Amino acid sequence: MSVTLDGDKSGSVPVRARTPLRGPRPEAVPALVGTACTVVGLIDVAAGVFPRFRHSRMHTLAEVLPGALGPFAAALSLSAGVLLLLLAHGLKRRKRRAWRAAVLLLPAGALAQFAYRHSVIGTVLSLALCYPLLRHRNEFAALPDPRSRWRALANFVLLGAGSLGLGLIIVSAHPNRLVGSPSIADRLQHVLYGLFGFEGPVDYAGDTSWTVAYSLGALGLLTAVTTIYLAFRPEHPAARLTEDDESRLRALLERHGGRDSLGHFALRRDKAVVFSPSGKAAVCYRVVSGVMLASGDPIGDVEAWPGAIERFMDEARAHSWTPAVMGCGETGGEVWTRETGLTALELGDEAVVDVADFSLAGRAMRNVRQMVKRIERGGYETRVRRVADIGDAELARIRRAAADWRGTDTERGFSMALGRIGDPADRDCFLATAHKTDEHSSDSPYGDLKAVLHFVPWGTDGMSLDLMRRDRAADPGMNELLIVAALQAAPRLGIERVSLNFAMFRSALARGEKLGAGPVLRVWRGLLIFLSRWFQIESLYKFNAKFRPRWEPRFVVYRTARDLPRISFAAMQAEGFVTLALPRPLARRLPVAPRRPCAHVSPPTGDQGARMA
Repeated sequence: MSVTLDGDKSGSVPVRARTPLRGPRPEAVPALVGTACTVVGLIDVAAGVFPRFRHSRMHTLAEVLPGALGPFAAALSLSAGVLLLLLAHGLKRRKRRAWRAAVLLLPAGALAQFAYRHSVIGTVLSLALCYPLLRHRNEFAALPDPRSRWRALANFVLLGAGSLGLGLIIVSAHPNRLVGSPSIADRLQHVLYGLFGFEGPVDYAGDTSWTVAYSLGALGLLTAVTTIYLAFRPEHPAARLTEDDESRLRALLERHGGRDSLGHFALRRDKAVVFSPSGKAAVCYRVVSGVMLASGDPIGDVEAWPGAIERFMDEARAHSWTPAVMGCGETGGEVWTRETGLTALELGDEAVVDVADFSLAGRAMRNVRQMVKRIERGGYETRVRRVADIGDAELARIRRAAADWRGTDTERGFSMALGRIGDPADRDCFLATAHKTDEHSSDSPYGDLKAVLHFVPWGTDGMSLDLMRRDRAADPGMNELLIVAALQAAPRLGIERVSLNFAMFRSALARGEKLGAGPVLRVWRGLLIFLSRWFQIESLYKFNAKFRPRWEPRFVVYRTARDLPRISFAAMQAEGFVTLALPRPLARRLPVAPRRPCAHVSPPTGDQGARMA
């Protein structure tokens, strides 16, 4: 907007009028309200726990914040602060139920302020926090995350432990009012009794005992109420592939499966799927810690990928999940970034061996050639077959051996692992097995079986390595032996290309060891080598390089750089490197989730064991 100044002989001079002061953008309100609730919650907890805080310069502010409610200020401030802290993360993620709880909690605090304190200022400030919530209520429309009633047990343990710690602070926060010198055991006993509403062995002068008792009782009640709520609220199970989803995905893979070596891994049954409106493309994903994690390129016709990607992003927005893609190829990364505005970052390289170019001859293959010959002289033989050509009894024995040789309690793999062997629906997969043929083979519960490699189809002329398992008592070099055997048997099976392991940050490791590498690259390579003590980074790169593959880059697609730590943690959980699970005795009792569609997905209108170890 511009205006003309009168009396200006040189002509009109445009002057920009002042725009009125406007509030935050609607899309920024959830983050601001969540942060405000965090600050208010921390102040309320401090006001409820520390008596000096209430009588300090912050006393006036604490009096007018939700939770400082008259004669019950300590207990109600503490409980309101804990609730606001619990709600803050949900408000930042635009969760509808967190919004409902905050809208109820803040007016209740305002009413208590007016009833007990007759504080007009406190009432106004409490209601002021409700104003952006009510005005921008449409911003808080995210659907629930996958959950089960085991969340109630986690809440009871974590919130109970937090209540116990806060209780010890509350009991010890009044040293001038303590009668005698109670021991730590007495104070802990007082906290435990107080959480259940009983008087403990610690005594105070004056009315401090009432303040401590109300505070401890409030913590105990809060723990009980939230646990009961989580135990009896409706479940929202994690999505799983249905039989119809799996059949449709297999049909897409039959027509377009040769495009991506990771395509067959979309058939993991712990993934969900969204299809394009035409049904000609699909994106498979899993939700982990609020991250909607897809893997590989979309399945199906490239022309229909944008429709499936749009469905994926709509689903992420509906639940306020963080969208991310792990291990997509170059074409997939280009489509993802073009259609969504996300950013792609090179994650590593996939080792692909062209069967026609593979040979053990030459100086470069001398170490592999000598290792294979040595193992063969030790009495080992190999067999490479389709799963359909293996008998049921032998297949069951291979399955048991692979499970026992896994080495970890958790099955590793997500983006580059199928998670099963010998399923009736996977008869087109391949198995390479190593057998010890001497007289001691009967000592093993698995007979002469010593190592297993499992491959999944990659279109009609390729296969992708799924898992590698071996008997720890077997001679070293079993994996090299079986990979060479699989490559040599590939022409007989009609295979022209074989995808091996994925090597994270392969290019950085390769360039960093070359002559003339800069200091930054050398430092980055040194850090990767240091991390290789816990993660197979350098070892996988060197193992893959033995077979002289060509390297195909793989990318991670993400929204903003600040999402990368969260995406990394979720990916590590999905791949099995970080396990947040129940103790094993409890985990055994968990029921197997039925293969049913996720309620929120709209139907379309038309390890050593894992590759990424």
